[in-house]
Amino acid sequence: MSFSDLFDSGEHLRNINHFASIVNLASSDGAINDKERVLLERFARKLDISEQEYKMVIKRPADFPINSYNSAEKRLERLHDLFKIIFADNEIDENEENLIKRYAIGLGFSSENAEKIIKRSIQIFSGQLNFEDYQYLLDK
Repeated sequence: MSFSDLFDSGEHLRNINHFASIVNLASSDGAINDKERVLLERFARKLDISEQEYKMVIKRPADFPINSYNSAEKRLERLHDLFKIIFADNEIDENEENLIKRYAIGLGFSSENAEKIIKRSIQIFSGQLNFEDYQYLLDK
């Protein structure tokens, strides 16, 4: 087996673990609803998760560890994916918020940074942007 094969399989395992974290969040407020299922299927395709892996993760998502990343951009990308699944039903509940905080720390954010990023992300995803932030995002 070549070095690139090892890297590919390692990256795929990280994708499976990330997908399991998304499934954990989707199911944290009870049964997975139709909107969440559509997003999960889209994430599975995006992360190159096979049908067999999908079924395995859906059945037991807590069996998969959270991977930390050296890249701040990669950590933010993973959090962004999770916020998309959380806000599939246009709200975030206390269980989901607690789970995403633990996930952010598991990804490698400090507790303080995780709090700030999550608070701001909730404002953004729930449409609570003030005018200055809205204007800034449009101008980028």
